[in-house]
Amino acid sequence: MQVTETLNEGLKRGYTITLSAGELEAKVQEKLAEAQPSVEMKGFRKGKVPMALLKKQFGPRVMGEAMQEAIDGAMSKHFEESGDRPAMQPEMKMTNENWKEGDDVEVAMSYEALPEVPEVDFKKIKLERLVVKAGDAQVDEALQSLADSAPSYEDRRKGSKAKDGDQVTIDFVGSVDGEKFDGGAAEDYPLVLGSGSFIPGFEEQLVGVKAGDELEVKVSFPAEYQAKNLAGKDAVFACTVKAVKEPKPAEVNDELAKKYGAEDVAGLRAQITERLENEYKGAARAVMKRSLLDALDKEVSFELPTGLVEAEAGQIAHQLWHEEHPDEHGHDHPEIETTDEHRKLAARRVRLGLLLAEIGRKQEIKVTDQEMTQAVLNQARQYPGQERAFFDYVQKTPEVRQQIQAPIFEDKVVDYIFELASVTEKTVDKEALQKAVDALDDE
Repeated sequence: MQVTETLNEGLKRGYTITLSAGELEAKVQEKLAEAQPSVEMKGFRKGKVPMALLKKQFGPRVMGEAMQEAIDGAMSKHFEESGDRPAMQPEMKMTNENWKEGDDVEVAMSYEALPEVPEVDFKKIKLERLVVKAGDAQVDEALQSLADSAPSYEDRRKGSKAKDGDQVTIDFVGSVDGEKFDGGAAEDYPLVLGSGSFIPGFEEQLVGVKAGDELEVKVSFPAEYQAKNLAGKDAVFACTVKAVKEPKPAEVNDELAKKYGAEDVAGLRAQITERLENEYKGAARAVMKRSLLDALDKEVSFELPTGLVEAEAGQIAHQLWHEEHPDEHGHDHPEIETTDEHRKLAARRVRLGLLLAEIGRKQEIKVTDQEMTQAVLNQARQYPGQERAFFDYVQKTPEVRQQIQAPIFEDKVVDYIFELASVTEKTVDKEALQKAVDALDDE
Protein backbone atom coordinates (compact mmCIF):
# COMPACT_ATOMS: atom_id res chain seq x y z
CA MET A 1 0.00 0.00 0.00
CA GLN A 2 1.46 3.34 -1.05
CA VAL A 3 0.19 6.81 -0.07
CA THR A 4 1.60 9.74 -2.07
CA GLU A 5 0.91 13.41 -1.27
CA THR A 6 -0.36 15.41 -4.24
CA LEU A 7 -1.59 18.63 -2.58
CA ASN A 8 -0.68 20.56 0.57
CA GLU A 9 -1.88 24.17 0.37
CA GLY A 10 -3.27 25.85 3.45
CA LEU A 11 -5.84 23.44 4.81
CA LYS A 12 -6.30 21.56 1.53
CA ARG A 13 -4.80 18.10 1.29
CA GLY A 14 -4.61 15.61 -1.56
CA TYR A 15 -3.24 12.06 -1.71
CA THR A 16 -3.08 9.13 -4.08
CA ILE A 17 -3.56 5.73 -2.45
CA THR A 18 -2.21 2.83 -4.49
CA LEU A 19 -3.15 -0.75 -3.64
CA SER A 20 -1.10 -3.21 -5.67
CA ALA A 21 -2.79 -6.10 -7.43
CA GLY A 22 -0.72 -8.52 -5.33
CA GLU A 23 -1.85 -6.95 -2.04
CA LEU A 24 -5.47 -7.04 -3.17
CA GLU A 25 -5.25 -10.67 -4.25
CA ALA A 26 -3.63 -11.65 -0.93
CA LYS A 27 -6.44 -9.93 0.99
CA VAL A 28 -9.09 -11.70 -1.16
CA GLN A 29 -7.45 -15.07 -0.50
CA GLU A 30 -7.31 -14.28 3.22
CA LYS A 31 -11.02 -13.45 3.36
CA LEU A 32 -11.96 -16.56 1.36
CA ALA A 33 -9.83 -18.72 3.66
CA GLU A 34 -11.63 -17.23 6.69
CA ALA A 35 -15.02 -18.02 5.16
CA GLN A 36 -14.17 -21.48 3.78
CA PRO A 37 -14.84 -23.54 6.98
CA SER A 38 -18.44 -22.33 7.18
CA VAL A 39 -19.37 -22.51 3.48
CA GLU A 40 -21.78 -25.21 2.33
CA MET A 41 -22.22 -26.03 -1.38
CA LYS A 42 -24.03 -28.82 -3.18
CA GLY A 43 -21.68 -31.75 -3.83
CA PHE A 44 -19.22 -30.82 -1.10
CA ARG A 45 -19.09 -31.32 2.61
CA LYS A 46 -19.22 -28.21 4.80
CA GLY A 47 -15.80 -26.56 4.85
CA LYS A 48 -14.49 -28.65 1.94
CA VAL A 49 -15.44 -26.41 -0.99
CA PRO A 50 -12.31 -25.89 -3.15
CA MET A 51 -10.77 -22.42 -3.01
CA ALA A 52 -11.01 -22.01 -6.80
CA LEU A 53 -14.75 -22.65 -6.68
CA LEU A 54 -15.16 -20.29 -3.76
CA LYS A 55 -13.35 -17.58 -5.67
CA LYS A 56 -15.50 -18.14 -8.76
CA GLN A 57 -18.70 -18.02 -6.68
CA PHE A 58 -17.88 -15.24 -4.22
CA GLY A 59 -14.80 -13.59 -5.72
CA PRO A 60 -16.37 -10.35 -7.09
CA ARG A 61 -18.16 -9.56 -3.82
CA VAL A 62 -15.12 -10.42 -1.69
CA MET A 63 -12.94 -8.39 -4.06
CA GLY A 64 -15.11 -5.32 -3.44
CA GLU A 65 -15.09 -5.83 0.33
CA ALA A 66 -11.31 -6.35 0.37
CA MET A 67 -10.76 -3.24 -1.73
CA GLN A 68 -12.96 -1.11 0.55
CA GLU A 69 -11.37 -2.43 3.73
CA ALA A 70 -7.86 -1.82 2.39
CA ILE A 71 -8.63 1.77 1.34
CA ASP A 72 -10.42 2.51 4.65
CA GLY A 73 -7.48 1.07 6.55
CA ALA A 74 -4.99 3.16 4.60
CA MET A 75 -7.07 6.29 5.23
CA SER A 76 -7.33 5.59 8.98
CA LYS A 77 -3.59 4.93 9.20
CA HIS A 78 -2.88 8.17 7.34
CA PHE A 79 -4.94 10.26 9.77
CA GLU A 80 -3.37 8.50 12.74
CA GLU A 81 0.18 9.14 11.50
CA SER A 82 -0.35 12.65 10.12
CA GLY A 83 -2.48 13.93 12.99
CA ASP A 84 -4.84 15.53 10.48
CA ARG A 85 -8.53 15.76 11.36
CA PRO A 86 -10.70 16.26 8.27
CA ALA A 87 -13.20 19.13 8.49
CA MET A 88 -15.70 17.13 6.42
CA GLN A 89 -15.91 13.60 5.03
CA PRO A 90 -12.92 13.13 2.66
CA GLU A 91 -13.70 12.83 -1.05
CA MET A 92 -12.61 9.45 -2.47
CA LYS A 93 -12.45 8.74 -6.20
CA MET A 94 -11.02 5.77 -8.07
CA THR A 95 -8.76 7.23 -10.76
CA ASN A 96 -8.23 4.14 -12.97
CA GLU A 97 -11.87 3.82 -14.01
CA ASN A 98 -11.11 1.02 -16.51
CA TRP A 99 -9.74 -1.14 -13.72
CA LYS A 100 -9.86 -4.90 -14.23
CA GLU A 101 -8.77 -7.80 -12.07
CA GLY A 102 -4.97 -7.96 -12.00
CA ASP A 103 -4.54 -4.16 -12.10
CA ASP A 104 -3.35 -2.00 -9.24
CA VAL A 105 -6.08 0.06 -7.55
CA GLU A 106 -5.53 3.84 -7.50
CA VAL A 107 -7.72 6.13 -5.39
CA ALA A 108 -7.51 9.91 -5.08
CA MET A 109 -8.32 11.25 -1.59
CA SER A 110 -8.87 14.94 -0.88
CA TYR A 111 -10.07 16.89 2.15
CA GLU A 112 -9.63 20.05 4.16
CA ALA A 113 -7.91 19.59 7.50
CA LEU A 114 -9.20 21.22 10.64
CA PRO A 115 -7.02 24.23 11.45
CA GLU A 116 -4.80 24.75 14.46
CA VAL A 117 -6.87 26.78 16.92
CA PRO A 118 -4.85 29.30 18.99
CA GLU A 119 -4.95 29.35 22.77
CA VAL A 120 -7.07 32.02 24.46
CA ASP A 121 -6.37 33.63 27.85
CA PHE A 122 -9.93 33.61 29.18
CA LYS A 123 -8.97 35.64 32.27
CA LYS A 124 -8.48 38.67 29.99
CA ILE A 125 -12.07 38.50 28.77
CA LYS A 126 -14.27 40.99 30.64
CA LEU A 127 -17.99 40.25 30.86
CA GLU A 128 -20.98 41.82 32.57
CA ARG A 129 -23.74 39.76 34.14
CA LEU A 130 -27.08 41.58 34.39
CA VAL A 131 -28.95 40.89 37.62
CA VAL A 132 -32.69 41.49 37.99
CA LYS A 133 -34.66 40.97 41.19
CA ALA A 134 -38.34 40.11 41.01
CA GLY A 135 -40.08 43.07 42.67
CA ASP A 136 -43.54 43.17 44.20
CA ALA A 137 -45.00 44.72 41.05
CA GLN A 138 -43.78 41.87 38.84
CA VAL A 139 -45.00 39.24 41.32
CA ASP A 140 -48.39 40.96 41.63
CA GLU A 141 -48.70 41.06 37.84
CA ALA A 142 -47.87 37.36 37.57
CA LEU A 143 -50.36 36.53 40.35
CA GLN A 144 -53.09 38.42 38.55
CA SER A 145 -52.21 36.65 35.30
CA LEU A 146 -52.66 33.31 37.07
CA ALA A 147 -56.02 34.43 38.41
CA ASP A 148 -57.10 35.59 34.94
CA SER A 149 -56.10 32.24 33.43
CA ALA A 150 -58.18 30.27 35.93
CA PRO A 151 -61.59 31.95 35.81
CA SER A 152 -64.83 30.50 37.05
CA TYR A 153 -67.95 30.77 34.88
CA GLU A 154 -71.36 31.97 35.99
CA ASP A 155 -74.65 31.86 34.08
CA ARG A 156 -75.42 35.00 32.17
CA ARG A 157 -78.81 36.65 32.55
CA LYS A 158 -81.54 34.62 30.84
CA GLY A 159 -81.70 35.41 27.13
CA SER A 160 -78.20 36.88 26.98
CA LYS A 161 -76.17 36.25 23.83
CA ALA A 162 -72.81 34.50 24.02
CA LYS A 163 -69.72 36.66 23.54
CA ASP A 164 -66.14 35.79 22.70
CA GLY A 165 -64.57 34.50 25.92
CA ASP A 166 -67.84 33.12 27.26
CA GLN A 167 -68.30 29.45 28.03
CA VAL A 168 -71.21 27.73 26.29
CA THR A 169 -72.43 24.32 27.39
CA ILE A 170 -73.54 22.33 24.35
CA ASP A 171 -74.70 18.96 23.11
CA PHE A 172 -73.49 18.24 19.57
CA VAL A 173 -73.59 15.49 16.97
CA GLY A 174 -71.33 15.70 13.91
CA SER A 175 -71.80 14.08 10.52
CA VAL A 176 -69.98 13.92 7.19
CA ASP A 177 -72.09 13.28 4.07
CA GLY A 178 -75.01 12.55 6.40
CA GLU A 179 -73.13 9.84 8.30
CA LYS A 180 -72.13 10.20 11.96
CA PHE A 181 -68.47 9.56 12.76
CA ASP A 182 -66.55 8.33 15.81
CA GLY A 183 -65.67 11.07 18.28
CA GLY A 184 -68.08 13.54 16.69
CA ALA A 185 -70.63 13.74 19.50
CA ALA A 186 -70.74 14.88 23.13
CA GLU A 187 -73.19 16.04 25.78
CA ASP A 188 -72.85 18.94 28.23
CA TYR A 189 -69.56 19.96 26.64
CA PRO A 190 -68.14 23.21 28.13
CA LEU A 191 -66.59 25.18 25.24
CA VAL A 192 -64.87 28.54 25.76
CA LEU A 193 -65.46 30.67 22.67
CA GLY A 194 -62.20 31.94 21.21
CA SER A 195 -60.11 29.21 22.82
CA GLY A 196 -59.31 27.61 19.45
CA SER A 197 -59.90 24.16 20.88
CA PHE A 198 -62.36 23.13 18.16
CA ILE A 199 -62.08 22.95 14.36
CA PRO A 200 -61.41 26.37 12.76
CA GLY A 201 -64.72 28.17 12.19
CA PHE A 202 -66.70 26.20 14.78
CA GLU A 203 -66.49 28.54 17.76
CA GLU A 204 -67.09 31.67 15.70
CA GLN A 205 -70.52 30.36 14.67
CA LEU A 206 -71.57 30.09 18.32
CA VAL A 207 -70.95 33.75 19.09
CA GLY A 208 -74.39 35.32 19.59
CA VAL A 209 -76.27 32.15 20.55
CA LYS A 210 -78.58 31.97 23.58
CA ALA A 211 -79.42 29.15 25.98
CA GLY A 212 -82.03 26.93 24.33
CA ASP A 213 -80.90 27.67 20.75
CA GLU A 214 -80.55 24.82 18.27
CA LEU A 215 -78.37 25.31 15.21
CA GLU A 216 -76.20 23.62 12.63
CA VAL A 217 -72.51 24.50 12.59
CA LYS A 218 -70.90 23.89 9.20
CA VAL A 219 -67.13 23.53 9.04
CA SER A 220 -64.39 21.87 7.01
CA PHE A 221 -61.78 19.63 8.60
CA PRO A 222 -58.21 20.84 7.89
CA ALA A 223 -56.40 18.99 5.10
CA GLU A 224 -53.73 17.90 7.62
CA TYR A 225 -56.27 16.73 10.21
CA GLN A 226 -54.92 13.76 12.21
CA ALA A 227 -57.90 11.52 11.41
CA LYS A 228 -57.22 10.75 7.75
CA ASN A 229 -60.82 9.68 7.08
CA LEU A 230 -61.98 13.21 7.99
CA ALA A 231 -59.10 15.31 6.63
CA GLY A 232 -60.30 17.97 4.20
CA LYS A 233 -63.99 16.96 4.41
CA ASP A 234 -67.03 19.17 5.07
CA ALA A 235 -68.94 18.42 8.27
CA VAL A 236 -72.18 19.50 9.90
CA PHE A 237 -72.62 19.60 13.69
CA ALA A 238 -76.15 19.69 15.09
CA CYS A 239 -75.78 21.73 18.29
CA THR A 240 -78.07 22.42 21.24
CA VAL A 241 -77.03 25.31 23.50
CA LYS A 242 -77.82 24.44 27.11
CA ALA A 243 -76.13 27.34 28.94
CA VAL A 244 -74.23 30.57 28.32
CA LYS A 245 -71.79 31.59 31.05
CA GLU A 246 -69.55 34.60 31.48
CA PRO A 247 -66.03 34.40 32.94
CA LYS A 248 -65.38 35.66 36.45
CA PRO A 249 -61.66 36.15 37.26
CA ALA A 250 -60.48 34.10 40.20
CA GLU A 251 -59.52 36.00 43.34
CA VAL A 252 -55.93 35.99 44.51
CA ASN A 253 -56.40 33.98 47.68
CA ASP A 254 -55.35 30.73 49.34
CA GLU A 255 -57.83 28.78 47.21
CA LEU A 256 -56.09 29.99 44.02
CA ALA A 257 -52.71 29.17 45.58
CA LYS A 258 -53.78 25.58 46.24
CA LYS A 259 -54.79 25.19 42.58
CA TYR A 260 -51.14 25.82 41.70
CA GLY A 261 -49.65 23.53 44.34
CA ALA A 262 -48.92 26.07 47.09
CA GLU A 263 -50.31 26.06 50.63
CA ASP A 264 -51.26 29.73 50.65
CA VAL A 265 -50.75 33.04 48.83
CA ALA A 266 -47.39 33.60 50.54
CA GLY A 267 -46.17 30.23 49.26
CA LEU A 268 -47.45 31.00 45.76
CA ARG A 269 -45.68 34.38 45.81
CA ALA A 270 -42.44 32.63 46.75
CA GLN A 271 -42.88 30.17 43.86
CA ILE A 272 -43.55 32.99 41.41
CA THR A 273 -40.57 34.99 42.67
CA GLU A 274 -38.28 32.01 42.15
CA ARG A 275 -39.70 31.31 38.67
CA LEU A 276 -39.37 34.95 37.59
CA GLU A 277 -35.81 35.24 38.82
CA ASN A 278 -34.89 31.99 37.04
CA GLU A 279 -36.35 33.46 33.85
CA TYR A 280 -34.35 36.65 34.38
CA LYS A 281 -31.18 34.59 34.97
CA GLY A 282 -31.78 32.68 31.75
CA ALA A 283 -32.25 35.89 29.79
CA ALA A 284 -29.18 37.47 31.42
CA ARG A 285 -27.14 34.38 30.57
CA ALA A 286 -28.15 34.67 26.90
CA VAL A 287 -27.00 38.31 26.88
CA MET A 288 -23.68 37.43 28.54
CA LYS A 289 -23.16 34.50 26.16
CA ARG A 290 -23.54 36.84 23.17
CA SER A 291 -21.01 39.20 24.74
CA LEU A 292 -18.60 36.29 25.21
CA LEU A 293 -18.98 35.11 21.61
CA ASP A 294 -18.45 38.67 20.35
CA ALA A 295 -15.29 38.93 22.44
CA LEU A 296 -13.97 35.58 21.20
CA ASP A 297 -14.77 36.52 17.61
CA LYS A 298 -12.60 39.64 17.94
CA GLU A 299 -9.87 37.86 19.91
CA VAL A 300 -9.30 34.79 17.74
CA SER A 301 -8.46 34.52 14.06
CA PHE A 302 -7.39 31.47 12.06
CA GLU A 303 -7.84 29.96 8.61
CA LEU A 304 -11.24 28.34 8.04
CA PRO A 305 -12.10 25.30 5.90
CA THR A 306 -13.89 26.76 2.86
CA GLY A 307 -16.11 23.68 2.58
CA LEU A 308 -17.49 24.18 6.11
CA VAL A 309 -18.08 27.89 5.51
CA GLU A 310 -19.89 27.30 2.21
CA ALA A 311 -22.04 24.55 3.73
CA GLU A 312 -22.98 26.78 6.68
CA ALA A 313 -23.68 29.74 4.37
CA GLY A 314 -26.00 27.54 2.32
CA GLN A 315 -27.90 26.50 5.45
CA ILE A 316 -28.21 30.12 6.59
CA ALA A 317 -29.51 31.22 3.19
CA HIS A 318 -31.98 28.33 3.13
CA GLN A 319 -33.25 29.08 6.65
CA LEU A 320 -33.68 32.80 5.96
CA TRP A 321 -35.51 32.08 2.69
CA HIS A 322 -38.02 29.87 4.50
CA GLU A 323 -38.49 32.54 7.19
CA GLU A 324 -39.35 35.00 4.43
CA HIS A 325 -41.66 32.43 2.76
CA PRO A 326 -43.45 30.80 5.74
CA ASP A 327 -46.01 29.07 3.51
CA GLU A 328 -43.29 27.11 1.68
CA HIS A 329 -42.61 24.02 3.80
CA GLY A 330 -40.94 21.68 1.29
CA HIS A 331 -37.78 21.92 -0.80
CA ASP A 332 -39.52 22.39 -4.15
CA HIS A 333 -38.45 26.00 -4.57
CA PRO A 334 -36.08 28.03 -6.76
CA GLU A 335 -32.35 27.74 -6.15
CA ILE A 336 -31.42 29.95 -3.21
CA GLU A 337 -28.46 32.25 -3.82
CA THR A 338 -25.74 32.45 -1.17
CA THR A 339 -24.62 36.05 -0.63
CA ASP A 340 -21.49 37.59 0.88
CA GLU A 341 -23.57 38.49 3.94
CA HIS A 342 -24.47 34.82 4.39
CA ARG A 343 -20.79 33.85 4.07
CA LYS A 344 -19.75 36.51 6.59
CA LEU A 345 -22.20 35.16 9.18
CA ALA A 346 -21.20 31.59 8.28
CA ALA A 347 -17.51 32.38 8.82
CA ARG A 348 -18.27 33.70 12.32
CA ARG A 349 -20.32 30.62 13.20
CA VAL A 350 -17.70 28.21 11.88
CA ARG A 351 -14.86 30.05 13.62
CA LEU A 352 -16.65 30.10 16.96
CA GLY A 353 -17.89 26.55 16.53
CA LEU A 354 -14.37 25.23 15.89
CA LEU A 355 -12.99 27.28 18.79
CA LEU A 356 -15.58 26.00 21.29
CA ALA A 357 -15.19 22.44 20.01
CA GLU A 358 -11.42 22.61 20.49
CA ILE A 359 -11.76 24.05 23.99
CA GLY A 360 -14.21 21.27 24.86
CA ARG A 361 -11.91 18.62 23.38
CA LYS A 362 -8.86 19.83 25.29
CA GLN A 363 -10.78 20.14 28.56
CA GLU A 364 -12.46 16.76 27.99
CA ILE A 365 -15.92 18.29 28.35
CA LYS A 366 -18.56 15.66 27.63
CA VAL A 367 -22.34 15.48 27.37
CA THR A 368 -23.38 12.78 29.83
CA ASP A 369 -25.92 10.08 29.05
CA GLN A 370 -28.19 11.55 31.72
CA GLU A 371 -28.04 15.04 30.15
CA MET A 372 -28.74 13.60 26.73
CA THR A 373 -31.67 11.50 27.95
CA GLN A 374 -33.21 14.50 29.72
CA ALA A 375 -32.88 16.64 26.58
CA VAL A 376 -34.54 13.97 24.45
CA LEU A 377 -37.36 13.60 26.96
CA ASN A 378 -37.89 17.37 26.96
CA GLN A 379 -38.25 17.40 23.19
CA ALA A 380 -40.44 14.29 23.22
CA ARG A 381 -43.03 16.19 25.27
CA GLN A 382 -43.73 18.24 22.13
CA TYR A 383 -45.31 15.11 20.62
CA PRO A 384 -48.08 14.05 23.05
CA GLY A 385 -48.90 10.36 22.72
CA GLN A 386 -45.86 9.74 20.51
CA GLU A 387 -43.09 10.19 23.08
CA ARG A 388 -41.88 6.59 22.80
CA ALA A 389 -41.77 6.72 19.01
CA PHE A 390 -39.80 9.98 19.11
CA PHE A 391 -37.34 8.54 21.63
CA ASP A 392 -36.77 5.47 19.43
CA TYR A 393 -36.34 7.69 16.35
CA VAL A 394 -33.62 9.72 18.09
CA GLN A 395 -31.83 6.55 19.20
CA LYS A 396 -31.75 5.28 15.60
CA THR A 397 -30.80 8.59 13.93
CA PRO A 398 -27.24 9.83 14.60
CA GLU A 399 -27.89 13.18 12.87
CA VAL A 400 -30.77 13.99 15.21
CA ARG A 401 -28.77 12.93 18.27
CA GLN A 402 -26.00 15.28 17.15
CA GLN A 403 -28.47 18.15 16.71
CA ILE A 404 -29.71 17.64 20.26
CA GLN A 405 -26.26 17.12 21.75
CA ALA A 406 -24.52 20.09 20.08
CA PRO A 407 -26.21 22.95 22.03
CA ILE A 408 -25.76 21.08 25.33
CA PHE A 409 -22.04 20.69 24.63
CA GLU A 410 -21.74 24.34 23.59
CA ASP A 411 -23.42 25.56 26.77
CA LYS A 412 -21.11 23.43 28.92
CA VAL A 413 -18.06 24.92 27.18
CA VAL A 414 -19.48 28.43 27.60
CA ASP A 415 -20.05 27.78 31.31
CA TYR A 416 -16.43 26.63 31.59
CA ILE A 417 -15.24 29.91 30.06
CA PHE A 418 -17.57 31.95 32.30
CA GLU A 419 -15.80 30.43 35.31
CA LEU A 420 -12.43 31.70 34.06
CA ALA A 421 -13.45 35.08 32.62
CA SER A 422 -13.53 38.32 34.57
CA VAL A 423 -17.25 38.76 35.30
CA THR A 424 -18.81 41.73 37.08
CA GLU A 425 -22.45 41.93 38.11
CA LYS A 426 -24.73 44.86 37.31
CA THR A 427 -28.17 45.20 38.88
CA VAL A 428 -30.76 46.48 36.39
CA ASP A 429 -34.53 46.55 36.10
CA LYS A 430 -36.67 44.21 34.01
CA GLU A 431 -37.01 46.78 31.21
CA ALA A 432 -33.24 47.13 30.79
CA LEU A 433 -32.85 43.36 30.64
CA GLN A 434 -35.63 43.12 28.07
CA LYS A 435 -33.95 45.81 25.96
CA ALA A 436 -30.69 43.83 26.04
CA VAL A 437 -32.51 40.64 25.03
CA ASP A 438 -34.31 42.43 22.19
CA ALA A 439 -30.94 43.68 20.94
CA LEU A 440 -29.85 40.06 20.43
CA ASP A 441 -32.37 39.71 17.61
CA ASP A 442 -31.30 42.98 16.00
CA GLU A 443 -27.70 41.86 15.46
